[in-house]
Amino acid sequence: MSTTRHPVAATAMRSIAVASAVIVSLLVVGCGEDKDKPASQVAAKVNEAEISVHQINYMLQRQPGLKPEHAESASKAVLERLIDQQLAVDKAEELKLDRDPRVVQAMEAARREILSRVYLEKIAEGASKPSPEEVKSYYDTKPALFSQRRVYNLQEIAIQADKSQLPTLQEQLKSAKSTGEFLEYLKANNIKFGVNQAARAAEQLPLNMLDAFHKMKDGQAMMVPTEAGMQAIVLVASREVPVDEVKARPAIEQFILNDRKRKVVEQEIKSLRQSAQIQYVGKFAEGAPAKGDAAAATAAASAPAPAGSAAADNDAAISKGLSGLK
Repeated sequence: MSTTRHPVAATAMRSIAVASAVIVSLLVVGCGEDKDKPASQVAAKVNEAEISVHQINYMLQRQPGLKPEHAESASKAVLERLIDQQLAVDKAEELKLDRDPRVVQAMEAARREILSRVYLEKIAEGASKPSPEEVKSYYDTKPALFSQRRVYNLQEIAIQADKSQLPTLQEQLKSAKSTGEFLEYLKANNIKFGVNQAARAAEQLPLNMLDAFHKMKDGQAMMVPTEAGMQAIVLVASREVPVDEVKARPAIEQFILNDRKRKVVEQEIKSLRQSAQIQYVGKFAEGAPAKGDAAAATAAASAPAPAGSAAADNDAAISKGLSGLK
């Protein structure tokens, strides 16, 4: 059975192809004008400013799904937008808007964000790729996700209720002979709810709840707390759709790699905090964490995820990697 190229790799290859197509098309045009002149990297001149081919390529690479055959027309559209942008920039500078304190602050915030992200992406590159043995071990220890993978037909009942009502509602859901009987109870007690039908594959469920779903039998239900109250989930029916190790390998590799990147970034931030002189001032000094204590707790939330990865949401790596399976 053939393997599927990982979405990140495919996106990277498309970006390279698009960029190459743009460069070739623009350089050919430049050479056609005068064969004796070297190809120019300038795509347009706007007053005293120049817009380069590299600027166009950068914008094109941020357009996911752009096909190489559409690169030339897309590059022309991007160039027109960059021209409009440059005209606006010229006017902004003429009005000295670049000196506005709010603008200066926004530009500095963007600079800090970009530099920190690039640094942490570089650190994350040091994460080692999983070995074939590690991939097999992960596959073997997650039967609900792979060898015994199921597609679940669910009836989801979103309930608006206070958390204190959870035990009572759980008992009612458990004792109800049918979903209809449970819904009638909610109506009779003026409890607001909404019903949704959904078919979800194992990888589309939260990984921390997958084992609980896997143990459920058709007709059984569970109650899950939510921000707005709680959700009753009834397993209407399910069917097994297993995934073999060969097909699952790319998703598992990416999942493990993403998790390692996350841990590398967290460890780096923790190390940086421990070696730095950090002093909380004013109202922020009250109850401030001891040196190093906050690093592990805040690293995942504050550190930007490496570009092109799902390090911030490892569930997505599995879900995307197994997408398209029936």
